[in-house]
Amino acid sequence: MSTVTASARPATGRKARTSPTERKSTVLTVAMVAVGAYFLLPLWWLLVASTKSNADLFSSFGLWFADSISILGNLGDVFTFQNGIFLVWARNTAVYAGVSAIGAAALATAAGYAFATLRFKGSTALFAIILGAIMVPLTALAIPTYLLFAQVGLTDTPWAVILPSLVSPFGVYLMRVYAAGAVPPSLQEAARVDGAGEFRIFVTIVSRLLAPGFVTVLLFALVSTWNNYFLPLIMLNSPEWYPLTVGLAQWQSTSQAGSGSQALFSMVITGSLVSIIPLVIAFLFLQRYWQTGLATGGVKQ
Repeated sequence: MSTVTASARPATGRKARTSPTERKSTVLTVAMVAVGAYFLLPLWWLLVASTKSNADLFSSFGLWFADSISILGNLGDVFTFQNGIFLVWARNTAVYAGVSAIGAAALATAAGYAFATLRFKGSTALFAIILGAIMVPLTALAIPTYLLFAQVGLTDTPWAVILPSLVSPFGVYLMRVYAAGAVPPSLQEAARVDGAGEFRIFVTIVSRLLAPGFVTVLLFALVSTWNNYFLPLIMLNSPEWYPLTVGLAQWQSTSQAGSGSQALFSMVITGSLVSIIPLVIAFLFLQRYWQTGLATGGVKQ
């Protein structure tokens, strides 16, 4: 007859204890669910509200659909109101954000690479100034920027939005950190021995190594310019140059100040939903480069 030792017998009458690791995992899971709900709830409200008519917006539950779905009618109103001005604003936003994001990412990549790998007089002081610029709010610079652009006659033009958006101190800092870990000094020395100049090294060799960081800065600049409201508000006077942020805000203010106070609410909400779709698509297509760019800078080579 086989004997079963006491240590091998299943414990009976004892409650299974939860380990500290399991408790910590449960707390983290609950926290992540709460954070996810915090960020997703406004998007869910926006999606639900865009399917409602003006009357349903104020008579139905905010987080659920109304009896009648009016999203097709809302979309038709958005794209046809004021002779299709929404499409003009969307085009302006795409141009402002696209040109600014590519330019800001290119300048930040070149500057970050220079600060990380090249040694020149005053580099430390200049980089300290750039770090200090990160702490200055953009709204504090809007009025001085407007005065400067007014002196040269660039206000109420696309350049008034594009040129200030090309400067990204945080992008320079991020690319400096990324370039310090992504560009091997031995590779630079080998290229110099072969007779390549610094510009050729940057364009033909280094730019490929810095591509994930470039995409990361591009995404940050794209979102920042796409969502920028205050700078275009003070720089632009003509509605045909407005981006979506300023144009939708104008609809909102017109709706509240006019005789029909609820006339444009559904259009503003539906237009807001349409305006975030390009950003979602951009993140879905570029997120792998974005994640790589954020992670590589923190890995010690």
